[in-house]
Amino acid sequence: MFSSERVYLRKMEKSDTEQYHTWRMDMDVMNSTSLFLDTYTFKETSDFVEIRMLDSSSSKSYIIMERTQQIPIGVTSLINLDLKNRNAECIIDIGEKNYWGKGYGKEALQLLLTYAFHELNLHRVSLQVFSFNTRAIQLYEKLGFVEEGKCREALYRNGEWHDIIQMGMLKKEFSQA
Repeated sequence: MFSSERVYLRKMEKSDTEQYHTWRMDMDVMNSTSLFLDTYTFKETSDFVEIRMLDSSSSKSYIIMERTQQIPIGVTSLINLDLKNRNAECIIDIGEKNYWGKGYGKEALQLLLTYAFHELNLHRVSLQVFSFNTRAIQLYEKLGFVEEGKCREALYRNGEWHDIIQMGMLKKEFSQA
């Protein structure tokens, strides 16, 4: 797949389920990306990985690998792939917290967007981000995403209501970034 200075993306495999389950059960990891802060059995995670990430024709999921130590640090995906209209939504989770805030997510997302726009020839990639996740919003804006709308007070987290911001990027905007 694609690689950068510090990370590369490799196709997610069934054998990654245990690692993904660990990240999925870490509330610090899921707080800024998951609508539902819930606990899951390993079987529930395994079924999710198999049905939604591995066997779905409308998604492509990749493990983010740190190059030097060759360890998985997160996951990134294109979901809701619509090849007729050349659209997809992207998601990213850095599951290993000691890699947060160090640019690994930026590198991984740049690789995913390069794949989306230059290999899959997508026209548009979108994402959703919680309004309290200001670091992610700044990253997405740096990469060229623009706010397209918001679902006002659609997320209840830590006793407060938060917006879910819709962002998007067109292929021509990525090429200029």
